[in-house]
Amino acid sequence: MSPVRKYEKMIYIITISAEEIFHMHHAYDQHLNMILGDVEEIVTTVEIDDETYEEIVRTNKRMIPFLFVRGDGVILVSPPLRTA
Repeated sequence: MSPVRKYEKMIYIITISAEEIFHMHHAYDQHLNMILGDVEEIVTTVEIDDETYEEIVRTNKRMIPFLFVRGDGVILVSPPLRTA
């Protein structure tokens, strides 16, 4: 059993399925399995219009009170992006 570390700060995650997650990070282990709270999930999809061949970008956001993320699906973990 791997030790669980507690970490109470906001972080930004990108997953294999191209989801962006901003949240309060509660705990993680050596495999980057994470327990998250107060999650804002952002899913961005890009489609090509069949007639004009233009890219159509759609963004969907949802709030999730509590979430478990498996470490094998994580691509990036960082502090939240700064906005000026």
